[in-house]
Amino acid sequence: MSENLDETAKSAPAPARVRFTLASRKFWLVIGLLALFAATAQFIGPAKIPVGAASITLLPMMWGLLLGGVLSGQRIRPLGTDLQHAVGAVLSLLLLVLVARFSFTIGPNIGLLLQAGPALLLQEVGHLFGTIVLALPLAVLLRMGPATIGATFSIDREPAFSMVSTRYGSNSPQYQGVLSMYIFGSVFGAALVSVIASLTASLGVFDPLALAMGSGMGSSSMMAAGAASVASVHPELNDQILAVAATANVLTGVLGVYVGIFIGLPLAERAYRLLTRRTRQEAPPQRSLAVKAGAHIVVTLHTTLPVSFGVGVLVAAIAEGGLSWSIIGGYLVITALVGISLAVCRLARGKFTPLLVILTLGAAVSSPVSPIAGVLADLVNSVELLSITTAVLTAAGLSLGKDLPALRSISWRIVPVGIVAIAASYLLSVVIAEFALGLWG
Repeated sequence: MSENLDETAKSAPAPARVRFTLASRKFWLVIGLLALFAATAQFIGPAKIPVGAASITLLPMMWGLLLGGVLSGQRIRPLGTDLQHAVGAVLSLLLLVLVARFSFTIGPNIGLLLQAGPALLLQEVGHLFGTIVLALPLAVLLRMGPATIGATFSIDREPAFSMVSTRYGSNSPQYQGVLSMYIFGSVFGAALVSVIASLTASLGVFDPLALAMGSGMGSSSMMAAGAASVASVHPELNDQILAVAATANVLTGVLGVYVGIFIGLPLAERAYRLLTRRTRQEAPPQRSLAVKAGAHIVVTLHTTLPVSFGVGVLVAAIAEGGLSWSIIGGYLVITALVGISLAVCRLARGKFTPLLVILTLGAAVSSPVSPIAGVLADLVNSVELLSITTAVLTAAGLSLGKDLPALRSISWRIVPVGIVAIAASYLLSVVIAEFALGLWG
């Protein structure tokens, strides 16, 4: 039997390679749609939907995801699966561009890590373990499959996409878990944190500054909502609460990436394996359109790099209300950082991941000891971080059609898992901050 299988494998034809370049007319359809939808989403801008005392803010990135998702997922004339995989290659590079832009916020804040008190640093443990301790077991119980890892190793803000995409790939169940949690958090996260923070503050059990520290979850909207709710209960400490929350949010952003890479993801993966060792949960069954004739899609860096640059500059210009040389210069710096990092990884023969190299180099050249930090800051700061996220989510939407069956299998499960993840992350960090403040003040 094994010999027959070997002979069949040898005789099976190798998958055809479909190579997309800037000379491919078909690929220009993807470029045009990505540019059009991302620009439209950024032009629409944010929209606030009041929900009682709180509100839900739909940022431009959600419009981009929606526009791309509707086109790639509709059945009348869907975007070809080969083109969805091609735009997935562009998405992979845009994720690195996003991390490169984020790395320039780490360098200037290295001093903040040294100045932060023990309470601010220790409460970050709550954001790490809150999701893994409570949300991950719930996701396993609800049989989310390997998507559990991506959805529960953190509350899944922007850098989480790159972490999971680099480790598992953008077609993996883990990536689908990140995407599901990101959508849930983007739509309901701020309102949810606002309610939880308001209720917790009204109990009068925790120090207001501990509640403020818990609001720094790595998301600006969640931080603002949580801090505002705490400040409304303790108006006499308004300035201190906002300052502490903003500092905690920066620390979460700086530490969160490294903690996610070295601790969060590996820990979530081991916890998932431990909890499923007897049941051996597999990815939920899914039906997806295969690439025609089993073709292997190839999109080179020489193609994706200029596409990401052009689309990024366009969206950034709309976000800033006009194109400027500083935006172009900022994107050149970011693109150069990505290109240099990828070259370093190639020379190191895979010993380092692009994500880690980008973060390290970006933090180094933007740190206070760097002689070019000031010049780079002026250029890179002209590129709004959320404008890159808009391009990322638009690309994710255009490649969403092939993943819809898997996302449907997650469906309602992400709601209880998302609520527990965000609530646990906030409350556990508040508890740890409370004890730390009691010890060190």
